[in-house]
Amino acid sequence: MESVQAIKQRFEIIGNDPKLNRAIEKAIQVAPTDITVLVAGESGVGKENIPRIIHSLSHRKHGKYIAVNCGAIPEGTIDSELFGHEKGAFTGATGTREGYFEVADGGTIFLDEVGELPLTTQVRLLRVLENGEFIKVGSSQVQKTDVRIVAATNVNLFDAIEKGKFREDLYYRLSTVDITLPPLRDRKDDIHLLFRKFVADFAHKYKMPPLKLDENAIQLLQKFRWSGNIRQLRNVAEQISVLETNRDISAVTLQSYLPAQGSNLPSVIKDKKSESDFSTEREILYKVLFDMKSDLNDLKKLTLELIQNGGSKVQETNQNLIKKIYGSKENDSEIDFEEEPRASLIASQNNEDLYQEHDDNYLFAETVEEEETLRLEQKEIEMIKKSLEKNKGKRKAAADELGISERTLYRKIKQFDL
Repeated sequence: MESVQAIKQRFEIIGNDPKLNRAIEKAIQVAPTDITVLVAGESGVGKENIPRIIHSLSHRKHGKYIAVNCGAIPEGTIDSELFGHEKGAFTGATGTREGYFEVADGGTIFLDEVGELPLTTQVRLLRVLENGEFIKVGSSQVQKTDVRIVAATNVNLFDAIEKGKFREDLYYRLSTVDITLPPLRDRKDDIHLLFRKFVADFAHKYKMPPLKLDENAIQLLQKFRWSGNIRQLRNVAEQISVLETNRDISAVTLQSYLPAQGSNLPSVIKDKKSESDFSTEREILYKVLFDMKSDLNDLKKLTLELIQNGGSKVQETNQNLIKKIYGSKENDSEIDFEEEPRASLIASQNNEDLYQEHDDNYLFAETVEEEETLRLEQKEIEMIKKSLEKNKGKRKAAADELGISERTLYRKIKQFDL
C-alpha cells in the first residue's frame, strides 16, 4: 500500500493539513474494495482527485475511468448519456448509443455534482447500485454492468432530501464511505505553499520570473476567506503573474486582486420565493379584503337594526349574524342587549354619524364609510382596466399579471361591467 506522501507526489497534491491527509488515507484504504464512496466538500477544494486515487489503486485500474459532471448535462438527455438509448427512442435518436455505464463496464465512474441528478435518473442509478442492472432509453431489455461508482457533491444532501430533491435511499447507498475534503480557509498553512506552486507553474508557462510575496502579503493571503477555495487561489495567482511587472508583491498590491471580504461572490439566495408563491399570496389578500368588506356591511346592518328596533328583538331574529360578527364561546352567556347600557348610541338626523355617550369601554361605531368601500372597488376596477389595456385585452396575460386566475378575472369583468 502506497503512503500518503507518495500519493500526494504522484497526483501533485500540495499541503500537509491533517484533514487533507486523513481524506487521502481513507481513499487509499477503500481503493482495493468495490465500496461506493461519496466525496463531500465545497466547490474548488479538489474533490476530483479522490476518485482518481481510488481508481488507480484498485483492481479496476486497467479498466476505463469516466468522470461525468451531472450538473452540466441537460435533464432531458442525462438518462441517454448515462444508460444509452435505442434507435428511435426519441427525436434525433438516429442510432443506438452506448451509455457511460455500458462503456465503463469493469472500470470506475465518477459522478460529480450528483445532487443535481433528476429524481427519475436517481431511481435508475439506485437500481444500478443495488443489482448492477440498467435499461437503455427506449428499450425493454435489462442489461448488466460491473462498475464502481464514486460520487461527489458540494451541496448538503440532507437539505436536498428534506426538500424532496434527493432520494434518501440513494443517499445511504452512495455514502457507504464518506470522504470530506476541508475548505482552503481551514488549511491556512497550506495556502502559501499552494500559491508558490501556482506562481512557479505560471512563471514557467509564460516565461516570466516567479512572483515573491513579502511577509505582510503572506499574512493577508492566509487571512483571506477564499470562498472559491483552490480554484480561486489559482486564478488570483495567474492574474498577478500576468499583470504585475514588479515581481515583488506587497500586501497593498495583493489586496487589489482580492474581492471585498463581505461580498463572498458568487452568493446563493436561499428560500427564494417563486412567482407562484407571490400569486398565491395575492389571491389570499384579495379574499381577506372581500371577506372584510362583507363583515363590515353585516356590522352596519346589525347596528342600524339595534338603533331602530331595540336589543331583544334584534337578538332573537339575528342570532346567526351576531355569532358571525362577535363569535361564540362555550359556556358564555348570550349577548344581552337589554342590559344596563354600556354605550348609548344616538343617531343624527341623517343617521350617518354615531357617537359614544356613556362607557368608553364599548363603542358601536361605523368604522368604514361607504365612500371607503367604493374607493376599494374603484382601485380594483382601475387595476383590472390598466392590466387589460397593457396586455391588449388578453385575459390570460392580464390575470397572470394581477396574480389571479383567468376565471376570477372573467367574473370581475362581468361584476364591474367592464
